[in-house]
Amino acid sequence: MILKDQIGNTIKLNSIPKRIVSLVPSQTELLFDLGLEDSVIGITKFCVHPIHFKKTKQVVGGTKQINLDKIKVLNPDIILCNKEENTEAIVKACQDICPVHVSDIITIDDCLDMITQYGQIFEKKVVAQQLNNTIASNLKQFQEFIKDKPTLKVAYFIWKKPWMVAANGTFINHLLQINKLENSYANQNRYPEVDIVKLKEDNNLDVILLSSEPYPFTETHIQEIKSITNQTKTILVDGEYFSWYGSRLSDAFIYFKKLRDQF
Repeated sequence: MILKDQIGNTIKLNSIPKRIVSLVPSQTELLFDLGLEDSVIGITKFCVHPIHFKKTKQVVGGTKQINLDKIKVLNPDIILCNKEENTEAIVKACQDICPVHVSDIITIDDCLDMITQYGQIFEKKVVAQQLNNTIASNLKQFQEFIKDKPTLKVAYFIWKKPWMVAANGTFINHLLQINKLENSYANQNRYPEVDIVKLKEDNNLDVILLSSEPYPFTETHIQEIKSITNQTKTILVDGEYFSWYGSRLSDAFIYFKKLRDQF
């Protein structure tokens, strides 16, 4: 099998990969939902779904720092990476071990394409198509639900020390758009640092969203933000539904409907 991954790299596979190392948490969850649990042999310390993988799979490091020796010992047939989650250096080092597939996810269409590719690579075409159908159907229903809702201006925080937000060119920003949430930082790219004191000057902000990951924001941070912004409505959101692509999207739109009721 010869195919190109989502950044254009050519991958040559002599057979269906049976030993998989995943360096991306959301893609690890996807592998499980595609019925590939027995084929997954290596994961990162951030691969928390399904929860039992931490006990049954070899942890090979994080997403930005990996233990190449542990990966080599596993003798994988393929390593799964992501352009944003993993560095170019990690990808190149892994390519010296075995074929590497790199995903690049900015939109839901990118996600559906990745699921289709996994279906081809791992001979899971039927279940991959079923998953894509579910995501597409749930998205259509949500678009019907959201179409008459007002557009709200938001800021979506992912980190503190320094304070950082999700901006343009991210999967989070794409999902905000689908939720009819106008990103106040859409004129910037990726994950810029921001001065939260200046949020006080933005009288047009309707809601401030504090993500549960990668920084674990809590109720304490809500009060901190409110004290700076003159009580702008601030809520905690489940970051996995806004940043995890793959099979997580099959449930995301149910969560988004409930979230809208909090605004």
